[in-house]
Amino acid sequence: MNFRPEGWSGDNGGDRYGRGSASAEPEGARVMRQVRRGQGSGPRPSAPPYGGVPRQPTYNDGYGYDDEPGGDRYDSGYNTGQVYGSPGGGGPDDPGFRGRRARSAPNWGRRIKWTTITLVTLLVVVSVSTYFWADSKLKREIDLSKVIDRPEAGEGTNYLIVGSDSREGLSAEEKKKLRTGSAEGKRTDSMMILHVGDNGNTMISLPRDSNVTIPSFKGSDSGKVYQGTGRQVKLNAAYAEDGPELLVRTVEANTGLHIDHYAEIGFAGFAKIVDSVGGVEIDIPKGGMKDSKSGADFEAGKQTLNGEQALAFVRTRYALAGSDLDRTKNQQKFLSALANQTATPSTVLNPFKLYPTMGAGLDTLTVDKDMSLFDLASMFWAMKGITGGDGKSMNMPISGNSPNGNLQWDTAKVKTLVSQLKNDEKVTVSGN
Repeated sequence: MNFRPEGWSGDNGGDRYGRGSASAEPEGARVMRQVRRGQGSGPRPSAPPYGGVPRQPTYNDGYGYDDEPGGDRYDSGYNTGQVYGSPGGGGPDDPGFRGRRARSAPNWGRRIKWTTITLVTLLVVVSVSTYFWADSKLKREIDLSKVIDRPEAGEGTNYLIVGSDSREGLSAEEKKKLRTGSAEGKRTDSMMILHVGDNGNTMISLPRDSNVTIPSFKGSDSGKVYQGTGRQVKLNAAYAEDGPELLVRTVEANTGLHIDHYAEIGFAGFAKIVDSVGGVEIDIPKGGMKDSKSGADFEAGKQTLNGEQALAFVRTRYALAGSDLDRTKNQQKFLSALANQTATPSTVLNPFKLYPTMGAGLDTLTVDKDMSLFDLASMFWAMKGITGGDGKSMNMPISGNSPNGNLQWDTAKVKTLVSQLKNDEKVTVSGN
């Protein structure tokens, strides 16, 4: 029985070892024929020393084979752990290995930096684009430089906000649906002064039936100066006679308060804004509200009104015993609720609601030539603030009826009110 390992059949350095060898040399360890990298087809190497058996390498930390100290490095011809295709040996002490480990770890600081820069850049681009888009849609048509004999400006900013019955942009079907009628031209359906200041914001409704004196004025189209004759009319007649410029002139002459900006919206724009925000929740007073002329037909309690219903609500008069004062209160109530609804995160942070809402308002909003988007935003936020209790909402103080049946302002209270607004003081005067 042969207990020796099988012999090699290959030629190892010219001497043949293994089973059946006639050599007197002792049979050494089993050795595989060595193939050296980089060798060409030159002559075979000479026979190994030490009786034909190559010196066996020692194991060096698992990363390569070294001879004993002082010996030559032995190349076994086999891969010693390095990654194929890479120049290094691949061990932890190898510079290439350390480089690969460093590159494999993500540089979070760099990633966060560039992500932040990208987001900020995107935000700036969107904001600037939105600003110019909105600014281009704003209709700056009212020229307050045509208003003559104006009172001096006081502290804070005063806006004259007007809701007109303009049917511009409404089809015959929409006019019928909204119950606007088909009257030509436009008239003021609601008017209010909004004072924005450091000591609280104040919204003052001006009943359209208010008794006022038409002062001297310059025609908005003709440029001709018409001298005042002391003629007393309802406030909304000033608008019907010569438009926004004469209305501003009449309000300033009868109050002594300087109007800084003018904003007007028609029926169509009002209804579209309400629909674009998904309706506005309003609390209908006890007893409900029904008016065949405006189309109002509401049960008592909280409910969400769409554009058509909202227009009927702010226009209704006969459901309130024909009182213009009660109607102005409802108008203030609804406008404040609309501003509050529009400023919710669900609208502001949702481009699919924000842009339609802005578009609906800007398409039908008419302002003075000096009104900026920042002024418009200030007006809007002041109205929203009043809804939240940051300010005061009131009617112009009324003392009774004038001889011609119009509503007469309380002269003493109006004087105090105007003084407080001019000096941007907290308003203490109460309205009707």
